[in-house]
Amino acid sequence: MASASATVSIHRTAFSPPFQFQPGWRAPLPLRCTHSERGVSFDPGSAFYRSDSAPGRDLAVLAATLHRQRRLDPSAPFLCLDVMCGSGIRALRYLAQAGADFVWANDASDALRPVVVANLSRFKLPPSHGQRRWVVSHLDASRLLAERYLRREYFDVIDVDSFGSEAEYIRAAFLSLKIGGLAYLTSTDWRSARGYGGKCSLSSYGAYIRPVPYPNEIGLRMLIGGAAREAAMLGFHIKPVFSYYASHGPIYRAMVQLCHGKEDDISNYYGFICHCKSCGQTQTFGFDELGQISCGCADRADATSITVVGPLWTGPLHDASSITEMLNLAVEWGWAYTSENGIILQKLLDTMIEESDPRLPPGYIRHDEIACRAKVNSPPLGTLISSLRKEGYAACRSHIGANAIKTNCPISSCIEIAREIRNTR
Repeated sequence: MASASATVSIHRTAFSPPFQFQPGWRAPLPLRCTHSERGVSFDPGSAFYRSDSAPGRDLAVLAATLHRQRRLDPSAPFLCLDVMCGSGIRALRYLAQAGADFVWANDASDALRPVVVANLSRFKLPPSHGQRRWVVSHLDASRLLAERYLRREYFDVIDVDSFGSEAEYIRAAFLSLKIGGLAYLTSTDWRSARGYGGKCSLSSYGAYIRPVPYPNEIGLRMLIGGAAREAAMLGFHIKPVFSYYASHGPIYRAMVQLCHGKEDDISNYYGFICHCKSCGQTQTFGFDELGQISCGCADRADATSITVVGPLWTGPLHDASSITEMLNLAVEWGWAYTSENGIILQKLLDTMIEESDPRLPPGYIRHDEIACRAKVNSPPLGTLISSLRKEGYAACRSHIGANAIKTNCPISSCIEIAREIRNTR
């Protein structure tokens, strides 16, 4: 494996798309515009399309744009690969908004070719470096990625928007990605995230998942953890740029950066999460602590009260500096304070910045659970968070749940603070 990863690293040079621009080439007439995302008009035709997923595409465009601007060689062509493009809206937005020099849009269904080609043809972009700006193909995703790797054609951004579990594509995507490039990964495997498919999560992501009170965060950590494992096997490591949960799927998405070399101590961010049903406390444990997993609550005799899941990602879900730059760019573009399918980017990104606090452990506590354990009416969420911060704890809302709090405050102290808030009213 060491020799294989060395080969991968040595040959990660700029990819020149082998699709020469032909002056006489004529695109089909564009379809009529029926939809628009952030000013980009398109027609999904017969392709599967969800307007609810637009905020996830907003985040991808912002991250890709910033990555293009801060590359080591900004003069090199910026190349994006949309592995499962559907109507082509993601590929279209990478071209029109992220400033991609070349986009490869692929979908296994050749019946969608007229839709994808017509949508990409809307933008009369001049050829870049003497070559076409986009190409459409209809290959199986595994074959497409394998061929790119074998031909040493590497991309700056690879977007894999699959249905179900995409674990089989993670390694192939990393092999086709430039060192330092971004991979936008997806999972809609909610059964595994909620602990209903332990064998499936084990085979797909190498993690055994059981039911815990914060399944949708587990879904993100399961996906990132699987990516971290695949990267390590190839001799690399990853850094999450952002993770995003959307309830309409549910959909779990994670933008990760592929970094050179293995992490010195991956166990700092890859391990096990333990939840005690008796007291409600969540803890993390490393591989070297597997024989010591326990809870310090009074109910130590009941071993069934402890649920352990993993191994999975236990580090921050986002990179605070990257999210801050994304927010600044969204403000500059006029995206931050406008609602896109009910999501205001400024509010979402501000929450993600707070979630990036390295002091915050995995998981969250539901507002109503604190009130139930304290046997009081629920205090206002903002008041509870402010009170926790005054006591010196890290605390914030979670973008995953409207009634959830992320904090490093022990559950017993949360209960006492909730009681104090109610007693002083």
